[in-house]
Amino acid sequence: MKISFSEAKLPSAGALVVGVLADRKLTASARRVDAETKGAVQRALKASRFTGAKGQWLELVAPTGLGADRVLLAGLGKPAEIDALALESVGGSATSKLLASGLESLTFLVDPIEGAEIGLADGAARVAYGAKLAAYRFDRYRTKEKADAKPSLKTLTVGSEEASEARKSFAPLDKIADGVFFTRDLVSEPGNVIYPETFAKEAQALQKLGVEVEVLGEKQLAKIGMRALLGVGQGSERESMVAILRWNGGRKRDKPVAFVGKGVTFDTGGISLKPGPGMEEMKWDMGGAGTVAGLMKALAGRKAKVNAIGAIGLVENMPDGNAQRPGDIVASMSGQTIEILNTDAEGRLVLADVLWYVQDRFKPQFMVDLATLTGAIIISLGNAHAGLFANDDELAERLFAAGKAEGEKVWRLPLDDAYDKMINCDAADMQNIGKDRGAGSITAAQFLQRFVNDVPWAHLDIAGVAWSKKDTPTVPKGGTGWGVRLLDRLVADYYER
Repeated sequence: MKISFSEAKLPSAGALVVGVLADRKLTASARRVDAETKGAVQRALKASRFTGAKGQWLELVAPTGLGADRVLLAGLGKPAEIDALALESVGGSATSKLLASGLESLTFLVDPIEGAEIGLADGAARVAYGAKLAAYRFDRYRTKEKADAKPSLKTLTVGSEEASEARKSFAPLDKIADGVFFTRDLVSEPGNVIYPETFAKEAQALQKLGVEVEVLGEKQLAKIGMRALLGVGQGSERESMVAILRWNGGRKRDKPVAFVGKGVTFDTGGISLKPGPGMEEMKWDMGGAGTVAGLMKALAGRKAKVNAIGAIGLVENMPDGNAQRPGDIVASMSGQTIEILNTDAEGRLVLADVLWYVQDRFKPQFMVDLATLTGAIIISLGNAHAGLFANDDELAERLFAAGKAEGEKVWRLPLDDAYDKMINCDAADMQNIGKDRGAGSITAAQFLQRFVNDVPWAHLDIAGVAWSKKDTPTVPKGGTGWGVRLLDRLVADYYER
């Protein structure tokens, strides 16, 4: 869908969206439409329960006096409720409603609203951003989809009095959306298409944006001692790998910021085999790696003024005669030993080695890891928040603020010696799960903390947010791309020079 910005002109065809405030107060564009249609807007309001409340919609079909085929009235709510996320939702909701409507063009008219939390140019940009995010589809394997179910929208025009400024405001958002789409694509692909080697090739495609990409194979990983990671993948015919992505947009002397992703491209559970029903969903167990790749694309795309590292541990967890067994003891890259009590608690083994490698080699300002790590986090937080664990209060607070601003919310959970003791082990330095079923997400985070070596660090358990089974205004069901926006905002607000 092509997106453009223009003056606030009424369209000659397609769909038109104008806003209505709470208590049926028309915006300037809505009043204009009402005048052109000889009061059709006001008549429609009187004949409905539409009040202009946030999230309400009312549609007028083929209104007399306009060239537009349809007019949609978007409820904006009270002026104080109008912020970036609210306008993204309006843009996304309208696009979702009309994407397969048969109409080819959609026009939004965005007006200045006194008392709103966002200005006109930025507001228009956010409407376009929400529309682009909502237009995403992963349909490359559908060969028999009916023509009337396929997207028809080809153009989106956002009209306002500040079109030039809106276009400039949208430019970096457009690149962030590209990063989100990259993540959604990676997470949505099946395990026979995306596995360590092909994921690494997708990452290497970012070189055209200026991202430096280094891929380490099994021989190199064995040489540097990543035995915890290699143990996870030893039951698979696919070679385990680590991809290191570097964006050098800051000054040479600036320490990098670092992001680490769990990339288990398919997770059967290994010898501790998962139940069959639902196992097909484990193609998205590389959601953390997908987010890191998408973030690096976003940073490079908008030319972020920061030095950033994206480190991705890529393995496939399969059960065969060579697979890791419960009771095995492995030595991690850090030298610490781990007893494997459950081969389905594998993501923390991958992250342990990659976290150690990143802090040791790159000496970053901080590390944030992302992983679809535990089902326990879904029991705790459902699908509304990701779990946040951190050894640094400032980093945790910044992640919380960035998540709130971008609608990718996190909730901090504790780290404590009492939980750390739950992974102590008689046979090795630690075991890979707790001594009982309690606090499963926390003990997983405690495990990871043993490999960060006092670097400021945060762990985001995204098991509940990396995949969605229902549509929201800007996130179609499937791979969500969660975390790209949050982490880009973190970088933009606190770490770019």
